[in-house]
Amino acid sequence: MEQYDGEECYMQQQDDWDRDLLLDPAWEKQQRKTFTAWCNSHLRKAGTQIENIEEDFRDGLKLMLLLEVISGERLAKPERGKMRVHKISNVNKALDFIASKGVKLVSIGAEEIVDGNAKMTLGMIWTIILRFAIQDISVEETSAKEGLLLWCQRKTAPYKNVNIQNFHISWKDGLGFCALIHRHRPELIDYGKLRKKYLDIPKMLDAEDIVGTARPDEKAIMTYVSSFYHAFSGAQKAETAANRICKVLAVNQENEQLMEDYERLASDWIRRTIPWLENRMPENTMQAMQQKLEDFRDYRRLHKPPKVQEKCQLEINFNTLQTKLRLSNRPAFMPSEGKMVSDIINAWGNLEGAEKGYEEWLLNEIRRLERLDHLAEKFRQKATIHEAWTEGQEEVLQKHDYETASLSEIKALLKKHEAFESDLAAHQDRVEQIAAIAQELNELDYYDSPSVNARCQRICDQWDTLGALTQKRGEALQRTGKLLETIDQLYLEFAKRAAPFNNWMESAMEDLQDTFIVHTIEEIQGLSTAHEQFKATLPEADKERQAILGIHNEIAKIVQTYHVNMAGTNPYTTITPQEVNTKWDKVKQLVPQRDQALIEEHARQQNNERLRRQFANQANVIGPWIQTKMEEIGRISIEMHGTLEDQLQHLRQYEKSIVNYKPKIDQLEGDHQLIQEALIFDNKHTKYTMEHIRVGWEQLLTTIARTINEIENQILTRDAKGISQEQLNEFRASFNHFDRDHSGTLGAEEFKACLISLGFDIANDAQGESEFSRIMSVVDPNRMGIVTFQAFIDFMSRETADTDTADQVIASFKVLAGDKNYILADELRRELPPDQAEYCIARMAPYTGPDGVPGALDYMSFSTALYGESDL
Repeated sequence: MEQYDGEECYMQQQDDWDRDLLLDPAWEKQQRKTFTAWCNSHLRKAGTQIENIEEDFRDGLKLMLLLEVISGERLAKPERGKMRVHKISNVNKALDFIASKGVKLVSIGAEEIVDGNAKMTLGMIWTIILRFAIQDISVEETSAKEGLLLWCQRKTAPYKNVNIQNFHISWKDGLGFCALIHRHRPELIDYGKLRKKYLDIPKMLDAEDIVGTARPDEKAIMTYVSSFYHAFSGAQKAETAANRICKVLAVNQENEQLMEDYERLASDWIRRTIPWLENRMPENTMQAMQQKLEDFRDYRRLHKPPKVQEKCQLEINFNTLQTKLRLSNRPAFMPSEGKMVSDIINAWGNLEGAEKGYEEWLLNEIRRLERLDHLAEKFRQKATIHEAWTEGQEEVLQKHDYETASLSEIKALLKKHEAFESDLAAHQDRVEQIAAIAQELNELDYYDSPSVNARCQRICDQWDTLGALTQKRGEALQRTGKLLETIDQLYLEFAKRAAPFNNWMESAMEDLQDTFIVHTIEEIQGLSTAHEQFKATLPEADKERQAILGIHNEIAKIVQTYHVNMAGTNPYTTITPQEVNTKWDKVKQLVPQRDQALIEEHARQQNNERLRRQFANQANVIGPWIQTKMEEIGRISIEMHGTLEDQLQHLRQYEKSIVNYKPKIDQLEGDHQLIQEALIFDNKHTKYTMEHIRVGWEQLLTTIARTINEIENQILTRDAKGISQEQLNEFRASFNHFDRDHSGTLGAEEFKACLISLGFDIANDAQGESEFSRIMSVVDPNRMGIVTFQAFIDFMSRETADTDTADQVIASFKVLAGDKNYILADELRRELPPDQAEYCIARMAPYTGPDGVPGALDYMSFSTALYGESDL
């Protein structure tokens, strides 16, 4: 029979193994580590060990050796060949030996072991561990796994925070292992630190193997714990056992005495007392009920107090007994059935409950008898008063006078009905009191309860009828009043919403028909954006229109549905739905017209913008070009490189390039004409206007012409006065030196400083100032306050020229004139170089020829033209 039970256990364990073929990776790691350590703890006895549990058992040799070591028996001689068939034969011999020990192997074959199937190999080793390490464990008539678990529980029971309930998470914190070691070898552990060298138990798991998984593997833990069991189970010393036996015997004797005392004190007094307290048979007289009350008071004063003392002593004995049994590791004391402390406490609670109920019943019965007559009279009085008040109320509530009433009349009827409802609510309390009194009479078993109940029922039924009629009439009045108020509110809402919407439509029509004047693309874009935003509001506006019309339609629907006779029109507004629709149609008609106007204006502004950019692109080139040429001409007019003829030639080349630039100016004029025709008044793309360009162009032409003329005059002056190029360069250097702002002119003070630098005696006194004023009148006859370089050269040439030169020129004139005493322009062109001839002709032009001969110049005119009257 024992062998059969063992086989059944192994079959169950093997079935568990089959279901767990797909092991959790963490569990597989723990099993591999634990089983390997367990196998090596036995193989070391034979002088060998394994490293890889599924590889080292493949040939069956070490597997057979392991079975021989743990069983103490010899197995069949193993095959020593290296072929697969030899390995399978050895593994089968091992499996056959395991089966001979009453173990039924399920789904484990030699081929899987030889092939290194890790799951099957671990399953086989677990089967071996169960059979040879766990099956023989027996604790208090339990064996194998249950026995090992019970042993662990018994050994670790005194340890705080240790609660062994299984072979997985109960060992996760490590306290269970520490408790087992300390229970048997307390000298080996100090606050959780083990000295493993004394136990001779192989280290099968590390702390992280257990802590690092949520649920450690049960098989690995069982294997490990079984090693503790075998290490400790037979190690107790005989003398320790004897001492414990003596101590236990003494304690047991004392405990048995306490048990007898407990059983004696736990009497059946409560069980006998409760039925007396639960007897609630009422009495019909006050005297009989008062006698029952007196008997109950005797029970409280005389019979119960001694039993309270016994209950207290009973609990003390029970607690003392249980404490001693627990300290002796003995099972807890189990009193006879029904005599547990909890049973007694419950019974005592039932007793006190029965006492309370009995006392309450006695008092209630006495109060009931006292109140019966009083309540019956009170019921009759209140019922009579209520019945008088309700007379004729049903007829009033059933009238239909509201059907033909106006809104003001309905409001008056509502006020009257509200007053009646208040009155009705005030009587609610009386009806409830009547019903409560009737209920109380029933609860107190009043002898005439049937007649009381019948009258109360009539009052309640009539009250329900009045309530229903009141609610019905109130609803009818409210419905009619709300109907008329709804129409009035709809009229008001229509007026409130129609007025602003009508104003919006009128403003929209005014804006849509408003003319606009814009000058830039941004302005027309702004108008277009605003218009698009306005158009975006049209759907919402249309919803508002439909909502306004919906209000009107709702009024019409109410009038038609409830046959309301509405005279006149909306008292709050003169706006009609027809007027709203007409103006809305006008707005929709004006929107596309406004769209077209904005599109056309946008196109016009785009063209204007194109004209602006076209003009600006050219003006932004021409303006700087004119400025550059002006600066270049200024540099040429003051520089001293080359002869005057070289400068003149250079300037004429500039003049030619400037004249060739004229078509660009003309083109710009054409673009400007287009801008003016388009009424464009500003251009943000350029700082140049056509007027600026014209003025700059004219200044450029004037400047180049004036500069050329100045160089020509300098040449004439040089030739006429005999001034050398070196002198001219010196005069130019002095002039440029004092021309600080490079304007081509000298101010009065600059000119004065220049003269002083050239050796003129102009002292800071009256005479010096007079002399400087004379000189200024010569160089600045127009009193402009500035001195040009040409005026400076003329002045310096006069101051430095030879005095005989004028006489020589006049003598030459007389030679050319001959006997006529005058000379003609053609004669000058024939006798003089072209440039000098043209110069003289130009100077002679302002003077009238002799005897009215056109183009003639006499001696006086010639002299005046060349030297002025002061030289004559």
